[in-house]
Amino acid sequence: MRLACSPEGTDLPGGNGALRVVLYGQPRQEGEGSAGDSAKAEIQRRRIDPAPKAWDLLSIALSVVTADFAALRDQSPDGWTREIELDIAVADAPFWSGQAAALAEALAFLTTDRWTLRFHEGGILPAPPREPVRPTEDCVVLLSGGLDSFIGSIDLAAAGHKPFAISQTVRGDADKQVDFAAMIGGGLGHLQLNHNANAPGSQEPSQRARSLIFVTFGVIAATALKSYHDGLEVPLFVCENGFIAINPPLTGGRLGSLSTRTAHPEFFARLQHVLDAAGLRVKIANPYATKTKGEMLKECVDQTLLRKEAVRTTSCGRFQRFNYRQCGRCVPCQVRRAAFLAWGAAPDTTDYVYAPIGQDDAEHAGFDDVRSVAIALAAVKAEGAESWLGHALASSFIQDRAALLAMLERGLGELRALHQTHGVK
Repeated sequence: MRLACSPEGTDLPGGNGALRVVLYGQPRQEGEGSAGDSAKAEIQRRRIDPAPKAWDLLSIALSVVTADFAALRDQSPDGWTREIELDIAVADAPFWSGQAAALAEALAFLTTDRWTLRFHEGGILPAPPREPVRPTEDCVVLLSGGLDSFIGSIDLAAAGHKPFAISQTVRGDADKQVDFAAMIGGGLGHLQLNHNANAPGSQEPSQRARSLIFVTFGVIAATALKSYHDGLEVPLFVCENGFIAINPPLTGGRLGSLSTRTAHPEFFARLQHVLDAAGLRVKIANPYATKTKGEMLKECVDQTLLRKEAVRTTSCGRFQRFNYRQCGRCVPCQVRRAAFLAWGAAPDTTDYVYAPIGQDDAEHAGFDDVRSVAIALAAVKAEGAESWLGHALASSFIQDRAALLAMLERGLGELRALHQTHGVK
């Protein structure tokens, strides 16, 4: 599938036959897509002043996330891997053309698709606001409404940081994002942005590219801080437990289709290389790369706030599909439930759709993700973690393999305790 992505009034060469995507505007006619109109409006309303190449990165990320919706996996030859070509208008086409291969490789790792990126002149570069607002926070933290980002924001504030919280507005979590930002550290500076990516026709539900747009929103914010404009490097904290960040394939059938890589260290390392090449002084960091979710809960510095609010957070991969209830049986839900059990400081009163995962039917113990975890636990018991893991930590971008392996074993231990508690066979 091919998409031509540019602001209104910019027609890209060779755009015939491609899906036209209007960046930072609305479709001009039926059959066009769009993305980024509200994000640009909110950035300008807040009078923040991102770096020029951060604007270009936003144009790229918006194009990618729109393609991720528009290209249906079930129409690909193998039912999963897509061929996606993007023609994107940016302000600095020569620079980004030099990064096209690196970006395509990062996206291929993230989404398990084949990407071709071509860059053209004509992208937007808004004039700086007359009286720019340059927030005085010393770092940026992604605040999703999930449990890990909530804990990470608490810990950063308690450690003396002054984080600027950035949220990707998601239906069902937007109000929680506002509430969490207000209650942490005496109140965090907070910016909510929405990609509003829209493509005509059916939309692909897998959304493997979502972390690129979320991190890009963080880069936009980081390059708007006063410290960045003063020439300093700004930390961008993406707080995710190490088990979900690595997300090792639980069984042979989960190699690509069911194991997401939204916070995988290889993706972050590849993206960091692009940021460095662009001269964007933003350093992506996951402080919990070697921690399980249970350990994050146990070690959170504000246990009083955590006990009060933890159950309000969202972990489920199918939250919107179940009318904003957490399913209780997907892998993220199982990791969440195992973490609450390991923590033991507060009951898990989350309203799960499928609570008794030991119940022997297709919706509970027989559901794919519950069975996949059970199979993984049996394989580790029989053959050891190294044999089960296979090549999941073989990447040259991974430097701390021993620590990550130990963390994965502890994470499996938390899941084993959950399955034993529920009697999963």
